[in-house]
Amino acid sequence: MNKTINPNKILMAMLISAFMGMFSETSLNIALTTLMGVFKISASTAQWLTTGYLLTLGIIMPVTALLIQMFTTRRLFFIATTSLLIGTLTGGLALNFNMLLVARILQAIGMGILLPLMSNTILITFEKSKRGSAMGMLGLVLSFAPALGPSISGVLIQFASWHFIFLILIPFILLGMFIGYKNIVNITEVSKQHIDVPSVISSTIGFGGIVFGLSQAENSLMNPVVIISLIIGAISLFYFVKRQNIDNPVLNLSVLKYPVFVMGMSLVLVCVLIFQGTMIILPMYLQTGAGLTVLLAGLVLLPGSATNGALQMFAGKIYDKYGYKVLVIPGLIIMLITLFFLRTLTPNSSIALIMILDVILMAGTAIVWTGAQTQALNQLPPHLYAHGSATLNTLLQVVGAIGVALSVTVLTKTKNNYLSASIHPKSINEISNAITSGAGHVFAGLMLVTVVGIVISLIMIVRDKYRTVEQ
Repeated sequence: MNKTINPNKILMAMLISAFMGMFSETSLNIALTTLMGVFKISASTAQWLTTGYLLTLGIIMPVTALLIQMFTTRRLFFIATTSLLIGTLTGGLALNFNMLLVARILQAIGMGILLPLMSNTILITFEKSKRGSAMGMLGLVLSFAPALGPSISGVLIQFASWHFIFLILIPFILLGMFIGYKNIVNITEVSKQHIDVPSVISSTIGFGGIVFGLSQAENSLMNPVVIISLIIGAISLFYFVKRQNIDNPVLNLSVLKYPVFVMGMSLVLVCVLIFQGTMIILPMYLQTGAGLTVLLAGLVLLPGSATNGALQMFAGKIYDKYGYKVLVIPGLIIMLITLFFLRTLTPNSSIALIMILDVILMAGTAIVWTGAQTQALNQLPPHLYAHGSATLNTLLQVVGAIGVALSVTVLTKTKNNYLSASIHPKSINEISNAITSGAGHVFAGLMLVTVVGIVISLIMIVRDKYRTVEQ
């Protein structure tokens, strides 16, 4: 390795910037009601601040493998962080809704580039024996930062202004850029790449259509807008996949020929489904079922988020020393048992119990996520690092959107069925019971997802003979 490369300092620059970006992904969600009043807009219009962000991520991430080959690491880092900085500054100074929406899109462009770039950088600059710890740090960004966003935002909205949701990030983004300026060097070889326009267009429509459709599925997956968006997205995505057999694909899907990569990635996606489902359902249960305020609900879930972030780093060190086997099976069993107890919650369940269960669930998710992600990416040869990172990060966004859409749909349908059979459907107690029943059904579904994860992990262990030999 070139002695001028300091992997830890490069990673630190990217981690600080990405942490701020992932924080911004969810921090505005809790402010949507406030923004509706400030800008005199409807709920559906305000929701575009979230939808637009996710849509941009879904469009940018699939093409990052191509960008990593076209631009130097240093240049691409500053393209990403500059977009993130300008977007954040624009959001903090926004005078109207359109200005705020542009800010969110600029933030998403920066993050859409930065996350795959960071994964690729870890694979190139860290030896295999140290990648687990580095991936644990990446996991801290992917899980703790977005979970922290709503809690901090709630405090800022209550005691200051929504503008500070953006403004507090600026010094940290600048710090990340400064560390990057001092330490980031070019770690990949730039090559001229033919941009296959049909692939880019079909990727944009495909991933964009699916993410948009799922983001509109709050009340029902049977909504015509949802169905049409998903159909168009699926057709475009099918064409995109078929198109990647060309000599210079935008996204080299030969990464899917590595069985352990596919199985490890599948375990990560199991974790994402459970993480996103829990992060959307527990706040609903705490606010409507248990009667807590938005701020208190966020604070109840904060210890679980902190545990998840801390254990991502710890799990990375365990992986480096013992491998993935000691992480994935115990972690999945912990998740399964915890989800069973979450399924039995009532409107009168102890808040302390809920907090403890959330901490345990987030701990299980953390150790599985880190072990599975590191094991998956370690299977790829160096020339596929960028494509593996882009594939994984793209699917994280899509499956995360699926998790949210399905969880909300199951909860809403169960709640409506419960209330339609109730004698007093407008009673506060009945509404509380209905939400709790819906949450129970969601957690039961997540138990089935966890069982699938256990099966995959057992197959993964048995098929160790398919590991790619380190090149």
